[in-house]
Amino acid sequence: MPIFYGKSTLMDYLKSIKTPHSTIGFVPTMGALHEGHLALMQKSLMENKNTVVSIFVNPTQFNNPDDLAKYPRTLEADIKKLNALDPNIILYAPSVEDIYEGNVQSQSFDFDGLENQMEGKFRPGHFDGVGTIVKRLFEIVEPTNAYFGEKDFQQLQIVKKMVAKSGLKVTVIGCPIFRESNHLAMSSRNERLSTQERDEAAIIYKTLNIAKEKFKNDSANSVGEWVQNSFKKNSNFSLEYFVIADEAQLLPCVRKNKNKKYRAFIAVLVNNIRLIDTISLN
Repeated sequence: MPIFYGKSTLMDYLKSIKTPHSTIGFVPTMGALHEGHLALMQKSLMENKNTVVSIFVNPTQFNNPDDLAKYPRTLEADIKKLNALDPNIILYAPSVEDIYEGNVQSQSFDFDGLENQMEGKFRPGHFDGVGTIVKRLFEIVEPTNAYFGEKDFQQLQIVKKMVAKSGLKVTVIGCPIFRESNHLAMSSRNERLSTQERDEAAIIYKTLNIAKEKFKNDSANSVGEWVQNSFKKNSNFSLEYFVIADEAQLLPCVRKNKNKKYRAFIAVLVNNIRLIDTISLN
């Protein structure tokens, strides 16, 4: 499997295999690969001549230094998984220096307000960090198509906005959430949960499904109150936020509009481990 630790050698290699009609699929990750990541790669492999995967824990999108320090780093195991999936996958596993060249700072972005909702409220600067690294990776890899999971739906919308505003020639493709057997959304952070915490975290998706049913007849505010009360009864979980918002602008739903697509977003803390999930309500 071709593995590159520096952007210059990767860019030279991609230039050497590029043809007028070839396409490059790209799956950016922070490693600790799970079935959800592999599904994105499988889609890329099916739809493109070449597939590039990046593994890079990006420091500028962590507003909590402790979260950055504890984020799982499993490069050796990740390489084995990639090799088993397809040995022709091209891996880019850069250092912080290779990406940031001594200036580990985020670029400042205007995402037309998408960055001010939900994750943006609780993680200051997070989406500037996301925009910075994704834009940098797109400039290095120059992909035809890039694949992102819908678990991070707000991030997906922000990446699409960044691409449109930056004039980058890449198609951003959202892919369905992969879930564990108890329907917990797959995430690299799940590796930090104990077996009991992992089992009990099934409450997150269960709550989202009940909220979806309630939203058919109840207001967004009423559903939100029900979710808050549900988590107050469970001392093992701390609800950071639950929001029903329209998919396009991510603005909280005040009054239902039949012409809008709505989605529920949730963030929960389990033993200081932060888990997010989302579900379409239409």
